[in-house]
Amino acid sequence: MKKPHISIVYALLAIVLWSTIAVAFKIGLRNLSPVQFLFNGVLVSLILFFALIVFQGKLSQIRKTKPKELALSALLGFLNPFLYYVVLLEAYNILLAQIAQPLNYTWPVVLVLLSIPILKQKIKTKNIFAILISFLGVVVISMQGETDLQIKNPIGVVLAVGSSIIWALFWLLSVKDKRDPVIKLFMSFVFAFLFLSFYLFSISKLIIPDLEGLFASIYIGFFEMGFTFLLWLTALKLSPSTDKISNLVFISPFLSLFWINIFLGEAILFSTVIGIVLLILGILLNRFFSREI
Repeated sequence: MKKPHISIVYALLAIVLWSTIAVAFKIGLRNLSPVQFLFNGVLVSLILFFALIVFQGKLSQIRKTKPKELALSALLGFLNPFLYYVVLLEAYNILLAQIAQPLNYTWPVVLVLLSIPILKQKIKTKNIFAILISFLGVVVISMQGETDLQIKNPIGVVLAVGSSIIWALFWLLSVKDKRDPVIKLFMSFVFAFLFLSFYLFSISKLIIPDLEGLFASIYIGFFEMGFTFLLWLTALKLSPSTDKISNLVFISPFLSLFWINIFLGEAILFSTVIGIVLLILGILLNRFFSREI
């Protein structure tokens, strides 16, 4: 099989796995608090990344980490996975999965907005129009099918959209880190685990999860934070066109609705589907306008 075809297979496999995460989040949160659930998931990912580093013979790269790189890892680890997932899981704890999941996909829009002050990038009128389409999608999703022009569960909506701001900021800062991706992720997760440990034991105590909670924790550790990310990086590396591969990720919100309906029993709202269409349309238009000369 040719590399472009292999890259598509890897990308689609990653997308299918990511599309199941909303279900895993809701299942894990049935019996675990967001911070306890996240603690378990990060621990699983940490073990996975360490095993991968040992297998690849990269332990020496960790020992060569410079103080500035340690400081950057601490900052990145605080943003993601610590703060990002604490906020996101709180949103999932409040909202229906079909609402929280697409609202988290606002990060490409937020990324464009943050690039203006941070990267000093200029924005065209057409890009502003595309961003407004995406935000219209956010409003439609947040209203949950009601016509009274009021956002339902505003705290959950703020948390879900707020998580995308944290992710976009993390992405902008991580671009400056030129280390090996696996090393970079491992070091971020080490610091995130320390932050989580302090946070968890300052507000509660460690709880041994039941089988359902344990399975969900292992699942997100492998397929949300660990293995799937490596699949996606491999797909991007093998693909001759990263744009085509990147655009495939927007299949995930629609596929996720299928799993949410099957495994969580949520009746999918028509407004959710329309909102996702508007959200993704705005993102794709923004990308198209940004490539125009």
